[in-house]
Amino acid sequence: MRPKAFYHAIGRKKFFEFILFAVFILFFYGPLMHLFMLAFSNRYEVPSVIPQEWGFRWWEFIFKQKSLVSSISLSFVFAITTTLVSMCFCLPAAYAFARIQFPARRVFLLSFLLTNAFPRMGLYASIALLYYKYRLMGTFIGVLIIHILQTMMFMTWIPANAFRSVHRQQEESARDVGAGPFKTFLHVTFPMAVPGIMVASLFTFLGSLDEAQGTLLVGFPQFKTMPVEMYGIIMQYANTVGPVFSLLLIAPVILILLIVSRFVSAETIAKGFKMK
Repeated sequence: MRPKAFYHAIGRKKFFEFILFAVFILFFYGPLMHLFMLAFSNRYEVPSVIPQEWGFRWWEFIFKQKSLVSSISLSFVFAITTTLVSMCFCLPAAYAFARIQFPARRVFLLSFLLTNAFPRMGLYASIALLYYKYRLMGTFIGVLIIHILQTMMFMTWIPANAFRSVHRQQEESARDVGAGPFKTFLHVTFPMAVPGIMVASLFTFLGSLDEAQGTLLVGFPQFKTMPVEMYGIIMQYANTVGPVFSLLLIAPVILILLIVSRFVSAETIAKGFKMK
C-alpha cells in the first residue's frame, strides 16, 4: 500500500471512530442532558427545543411538599437499614460459602439469583399472601424484608468471592504465631476482604434506594419512598417535577460512586461476580 493511500485509510478509520463515539455520547448522555434541562426550567412548552424560562421554581415546589421531603428521608432510612441488616445475615453465609465445602454449595449460591430471575410482581403477589397471614402488610419490617430479598445476591456473592481471594497461607501464618480463629479473621481475613464488602454494600444500598414495586405493593400508603412517590409525581404534577425528583435520586448515587471509586477499582467489582 502506498503511503498516501495508507494515511487516507487511517483518516477514514479515525473519522468513523469519531462518528461512532459521537453517536454513543448522544445516545448515552442525551437523555441525561435533557433531564437536567427540564429540571432547571420554569417554563417549557412544545415545540420549543429549549425552555422558555430557566430557574429553580420546581425545586422550591418539591421541598415545600412535606410528603415528598419525607419520602427522601424514608428512602435513606430503608437503604441504610437494609445494608446493615444484610451485612449481619449475609456476611457469615458468604464466609461459609468461601471457606466450607459442603454438598449442593453451588445450588445454594445459585438460589440467591431466584429473587432476580422471575418477574417481580408475580413474586410479590405470592409474598403478599404470606404477608396478610402474618400481618406484615403496611409495616416497616415487611418493607424491609422485601428490600433485603432483592439485595441478598449482592451481599452474598461478592463477599464470598472476596473471602475466597484471601490466601489460606496468610491465615495459617497468623495461626502459627498464636492468633486464634476470631483474631485471625478480624486482623487478616476481614481487612483483606473489605474492598469486596464495600462493593457489596454499595450495590445493596443502591438496590434498596431504587426498589419501588415491592414497596408499593406491601408498604403503600403507610410507607412511600422516593421511587414510589415518582409514580404519583408522573401522574399528578407537571412534567418538569419528575426530572427534579429524578436528580434527587441520582445525586446521592453519583456521590457514593465517586467516593467508592477512589478506594475500589473496577476489577474488584468484576471479580465479585465470578463464582468458582
